Amino acid sequence: MSGSEQLGHGSGGTGAEPGDGNMVRRSRGGDARARLALALDFDDSVEAMRWALRLKGYFGVAKVGLELFSAAGPPVVTELVEAGFKVFVDLKLADIPTTTRKAARVLGAIGASYLTVHTCTGPATLAAGVEGLLQGAARAGLPAPVPLGVTVLTSEADAPADVLAARVALARDAGCRGIVCAAPDLPLARGVAPELLTVVPGIRRAGAGRHDQARASTPAEALARGADLLVVGRTVTEAADPETAAAEVLEEVAAATEGPGR
Repeated sequence: MSGSEQLGHGSGGTGAEPGDGNMVRRSRGGDARARLALALDFDDSVEAMRWALRLKGYFGVAKVGLELFSAAGPPVVTELVEAGFKVFVDLKLADIPTTTRKAARVLGAIGASYLTVHTCTGPATLAAGVEGLLQGAARAGLPAPVPLGVTVLTSEADAPADVLAARVALARDAGCRGIVCAAPDLPLARGVAPELLTVVPGIRRAGAGRHDQARASTPAEALARGADLLVVGRTVTEAADPETAAAEVLEEVAAATEGPGR
C-alpha cells in the first residue's frame, strides 16, 4: 500500500461538510483535506475544539501534541474522533518497550489514526509501539491505524544523511507504516523506504514566519518532494484571518495534487 493510499484508512471522517465553505472545498477540496493535519497546539481542550470545529472545512486530520494531551488527556482524542476527524496523536513515545507498548495500546483503543514513536529509541521500542497501537485498535474493533517513526525534528538545522537513512530503515524494519520528517529529507527517505507514508511538519505559507522551524517548507514544495500528509499549525492559527489562510493552504494542496498519479 502506498503512502497516499494509507490516508484513506483509520477512524474519523474526511468528507467536506454539506454547505460548509467555498467552491474549492466542495469541488476538489475533499481529497486535499485528507492530506492536511491541523496542529492543535493549545493547553486547553475547549479552545482546541473551537479551533478544530472552526477550521474543519479545511482539515481532515487533527493533531494532538504533547501540550494538548498533557492538558486534556485521552478525552480530547475521543472528542475529536466523534467530531469526524482522523486524529494524529503526536507524543513521540520514547520509553522502554513495555511502557511504550501499553501506552500505544491505550491510544489505539480510543481511536487514534496516527501515533508517533521516536526512532532514536531503537528497534525494540519502535516495534513495541507498533504492536501496541495495532492491538489496541483491533481489540476495539477499529480500522488499523498508522504507526509513525519520527526521524529528525524540523527544528534541527540539518539531518545528516547517514542518520536519516538509518532512522528511516529502522522505522520500516520495525513495522511502522509511515515516518515523520522535514520536506528537504523526503528524497532520501523515499529512496530508502518508498512504501512508507510521509508526514511533514513545519509547513508554512509563502512569506509567513518560520517560527522555530529551521527546515520549513510551503505546501507545494513538500508535495513536490513526495509528502503525503502535511501538518499545519501557527501559519494558520496565528494568521490575521485564519479562514483565509486555511483556504490558501487548501487551494495550494488541491492544485498541487491534481492530475494523473497524484
